[in-house]
Amino acid sequence: MKLTKTFKSFFKSEKSGGILLLFVTILSLYLANSPLQTEYIQFWSTEVGHHSITHWINDGLMTIFFLLIGLELEREIYHGELSSIKNAALPIFGALGGMLIPAGLFLLLNFGTITQNGAGIPMATDIAFAIGILSLLGSRVPASLKIFLTALAVIDDLGAIIVIAIFYTASISFVNLFIALGIMGFLFILNRMKIYNLIPYLLGGIAMWYFMLNSGVHATITGVLLAFVIPFGDGSKKSPSYILQHFLHNPVAFLILPLFAIANTCIAINSGWQDGLSHSNSLGIILGLTVGKPLGIFLFSFIGVSLGLCTLPKDLKWKTIIGAGMLGGIGFTMSIFITLLAFKNDGEDVITYSKIAILIASFIAGTLGFFWLKFTLKKPVH
Repeated sequence: MKLTKTFKSFFKSEKSGGILLLFVTILSLYLANSPLQTEYIQFWSTEVGHHSITHWINDGLMTIFFLLIGLELEREIYHGELSSIKNAALPIFGALGGMLIPAGLFLLLNFGTITQNGAGIPMATDIAFAIGILSLLGSRVPASLKIFLTALAVIDDLGAIIVIAIFYTASISFVNLFIALGIMGFLFILNRMKIYNLIPYLLGGIAMWYFMLNSGVHATITGVLLAFVIPFGDGSKKSPSYILQHFLHNPVAFLILPLFAIANTCIAINSGWQDGLSHSNSLGIILGLTVGKPLGIFLFSFIGVSLGLCTLPKDLKWKTIIGAGMLGGIGFTMSIFITLLAFKNDGEDVITYSKIAILIASFIAGTLGFFWLKFTLKKPVH
């Protein structure tokens, strides 16, 4: 299967970014549990303009990450791997299973408790980490597996964004929300008028973000909404969508996501931390990511193919889909992001235990996925 140049560029940036994420996460955990612990943790809590540095990263810079996800999704829908129903159906089915089954397993353990809000945590897949692990397998990885896992992760993230918008919005200021949507409508009109200069879209995006931030709906949603009003044109290198997407690849992979990882993994692991793993919340996260993800992705993909609603590429086998499902259990960035929203009013301990559970589950999922695929994928014949 032929890979488009844009997809290769996206895959390459995510691959390198995944390796960097692993490094900065280990560094952050080390500093948070070193003699510099107090100063290091306090630094991320430092207030700048009435908000902590971590808050600016999570609500500000991460909007740019979601803008890139939106631009990539738009390209895949128009010109890429999701441009036909036949190609799109398999990762869509897989992503649905990879969201519903983990959430179901989490709720099985947490329904009716104070932590039931965390059902969205094991639904997400970390694109950078998942692709970073897959890339370690080198040339034995078939093109269709790269496409399946990337499309699955992008759809997963879109699902997570919808979950954030619907379930993690406490109270809504409709005035601010309507102003944000009004700006989006204006930008859409500019799009239809074929105004291809990026400046009005970027300025409008900043205004949209401000009003969305004050509406109660999570501000990062702005990124995806903005992506779909930026002109795609013919999808060539001169189109605004391509220019912006190409420009954002490296800043997102090598600055924004590492900053998010550093700021949100400065976890002081105190004695007795393992006690938190026995909580239904932690068990739900670990079970959801390590068991629910591969089970859901495989089961829904199998059902879709069995019903004739989608097809399994010739160079993929069902055991390969199971391996991709295991890598889908690397929640990390998105799972931590949803944790902060789900438990923002439930105390720091719940958030800390959740983060530890996410790190453990993501490590298990990544390790299992790597070795499963290592032993099931054939080495290329030269």
